[in-house]
Amino acid sequence: TSFYFIFFNFFSNEIFIMKIMLTGSNGLLGQKIIQKISNDDRFEIIATSLGNCVVKSGNFKYYPLDVTNQEKINQFVSKHLPDAIINTAAVTNVDYCEQNKIHCDNVNVKAVDYLSKICAKKNIHLVHISSDFIFDGNKNDLYNENDKPNPISYYGLSKLKSEKILYDKKFNWTILRTIVVFGVAKNLKKTNIVLWAIDQLRNEKKIKIIDDEFRAPTLAEDLSEACINVIICKAYGIYNTSGPKVMSIYEIVVEIAKHFNFPVQNIQRINSKILAQKAKRPKFTGFELTKAKEKFNYNPKTFKESLSIIENQIKMNK
Repeated sequence: TSFYFIFFNFFSNEIFIMKIMLTGSNGLLGQKIIQKISNDDRFEIIATSLGNCVVKSGNFKYYPLDVTNQEKINQFVSKHLPDAIINTAAVTNVDYCEQNKIHCDNVNVKAVDYLSKICAKKNIHLVHISSDFIFDGNKNDLYNENDKPNPISYYGLSKLKSEKILYDKKFNWTILRTIVVFGVAKNLKKTNIVLWAIDQLRNEKKIKIIDDEFRAPTLAEDLSEACINVIICKAYGIYNTSGPKVMSIYEIVVEIAKHFNFPVQNIQRINSKILAQKAKRPKFTGFELTKAKEKFNYNPKTFKESLSIIENQIKMNK
């Protein structure tokens, strides 16, 4: 598409290479972004995360960095001066956040404040990932970018706080809201619904799955492409970037079982009230995707297509 162009300076005949800094590069989305552009000559990647780098191939530089340390953030960004920063670092375990509010705020809120301040100072485009959990789930229709947030969990509140930090800032920022991101990657600290379900069903475990919460699961590759395209297209503001179809969690797991030929009778449908989870979850979250489709050609795969991609990646990783 026309979005993929070489940055060319006609006056000096030089190709302009865009420098992109990543936070949370050891996570699922961070790894997918590295995979997507690390061998693309148009980009230079500076990947950062906690601990050692888990991605072993690709053309990028890696540095350990703690996003909750403002002084380190300022020094690092001032030294490397990226054109854009994609912030994928986050604490996303909803029940954990409910019980560990300080840690949740340090990573999900304060780090965004630190990044926003240095980006404003150095004129850097900040791309920040947000969540469907900023909504209460009572709309029973697709949420658009202008709907009023009303989080019902501390995790959701932390994501809304992080968004509000950016709303009034006078520099270039993009918020990408997403839903249940899944995919295959190396050495992930946390699993995701698709990998978890495959693992359980492959081992013929009987699993209980809720049928009264509805989500639009998002392939990590689709979200990583959105992260890059908003930078290329200079798409600023808030965009919904999720999977295209809303399903109950039960339907999601049944579709996984059918795709991989696991017995569906091992899946028992239950009501969420039985689980007594520490944090409340929104009942229904699906996104209206028109704005992202029109602005930067966002075109997410169907869940079926996504499962075929996952299947191939699992085979390749063996």
